Formats: sequence, C-alpha cells, structure tokens
Amino acid sequence: MSLEDELALAGRLADAAWIAIRPHFRALKDVDNKAATPSSNPSPARPAPTARPAIPARAEFDPVTEGDRAAERAIRAILAAERPHHGVTGEEYPETPSSSGYRWLIDPIDGTRAFVAGLPVWTTLISLVGPDDVPLIGIIDQPVLGERYVGWPGGAELQRGGTRTPIRVSDCHDLRRATIATTDPFILNPAEQGAWAHLRATARISRYGLDAYAYARLAAGTIDLVAETDLKAWDVAALIPVVRGAGGLATDWRGNAPKLGGQIVCASSEGVMDQALLALKRSATLA
Repeated sequence: MSLEDELALAGRLADAAWIAIRPHFRALKDVDNKAATPSSNPSPARPAPTARPAIPARAEFDPVTEGDRAAERAIRAILAAERPHHGVTGEEYPETPSSSGYRWLIDPIDGTRAFVAGLPVWTTLISLVGPDDVPLIGIIDQPVLGERYVGWPGGAELQRGGTRTPIRVSDCHDLRRATIATTDPFILNPAEQGAWAHLRATARISRYGLDAYAYARLAAGTIDLVAETDLKAWDVAALIPVVRGAGGLATDWRGNAPKLGGQIVCASSEGVMDQALLALKRSATLA
C-alpha cells in the first residue's frame, strides 16, 4: 500500500463529499431525527398542592440531513470502485466488510447541529485504519472555509487555496495559559462535568460548539487541549493522525492509547496533557 496514493484518494473523497453537501448547506428543507424518543417516566396524576408543575423531559434530537447521506453515498461509490477490498465504516449506512484488513472510517458531516444552524464549523472526517485498528491517515475538511487538515505518520499540513502549509501544535506547556475546548459540556455525565469544570477553571480560555474543527485548530496551534466523551469510531479516527502528525498528543482520559470511540483528550504538549489528566482520570471510564 502506498501512503501517498491513499492520501491522494482521501483528498478526492473529501472533494466528492463537498460536491454532494454544497447544495444543502444553508438551504435545508428537512432535518430528520435519528434518535428514538425515550420513554417518559410515570408521574403522579395529581401533584401536591405546593409542588411546582413538572417540566417535561426534552426528547433527544440527533439530526441528520440529506447532506449527510448524499456525502456518504458519494464517498462509498468511489471506494467501491477503487478500493473494493477495503472496508467502510460510516455514520449513515451499514458497514462494508474488509477483505484486506484495511478500512475507511467516514463521518460525512461531523457537527450536524452546526450544519443545520448554518455555521461553518462542521467538518467531513475521513480516515484509513490499518489491521491493528490504528488510524494511518486522517482528513478534517472544512470546505466552506476552504481549509483541509491532513495528517499522516510524521507530518500534518493545512491545504488551502492550492497551497500546502505544514502545521504544528502550539508551544503551550501550562494549562493555566491554555485555550481549551469541548463540544458541549452538557453531553458529559456528572463526573465528567466535574473534571471539565476543573479544566475550565484552570485554563485561560474555554470554547464550545466546534466538534472536530477544534482538533484541527489544535493541530494548527491555536487551541491547546480538547477533551470529549461518548464518541464513535468515525468521530475519532481522522483526528488522531492530524493531531499526532502536527506534534500533538492523543490519549484516552486515563492517559493510555486512544480507542476508536469513547473518551479522548488531545493536547499540544506533555505539560498540558499531564495537568489535564490529573482531573480527567477521576472520571475516566473503566473500559
């Protein structure tokens, strides 16, 4: 397998995804909900006279659009024609098995909530994973801004406007001087929220709502730490080669090698990572 050929293919996959997505950005007609409506808990028929009226639980809303589906179909069509021996694991369609041990992990629109809101911080995530489940290459593509972050073993670059610029994480080594990010603290369980509250109270700046774009900016040196939880394989695989290729660190919340899903933390330096793990380890999952 030629890494250069696979990187070129990954770039063409990102191009095809944007062609499929472009007609839908800021022009959505329908947004579907992938989440099943949770069952409601029984409540007393007649509340006590002094009790306030109960606030009904809000059903979970997990958006998906035709842009998500069209982009994944476009990517899968190219892979079926050019890499039929590779597997494909994507967010919107069933998995295609691999006969070679290699598989592509794709999230056609990571940050669909931002996409629905018309905000240019969603990304297309594409990664090639080897037989040992270690991501080999990764792309974080934000086509509205014309920014494509590409990572591979030993390097990372920002492709923009026909230019390719090597990127490097910041030289921040102290969490007290760091800019940190998580997509939404309300996704975190109570223990995880406690860990995040510690990080937020220590860091200089905290930002939210960026999804995978935060990891791209960590690789480019403007964010120093990103911590998230409850991720799927297609959310994680592309991030790791980009962050590591730019000189950053990626682990789970215990400081071990990151898994394809669950909890992940990425940092610009060992100093920032070590300080963050003091808080994160307390709410790290056992799995």
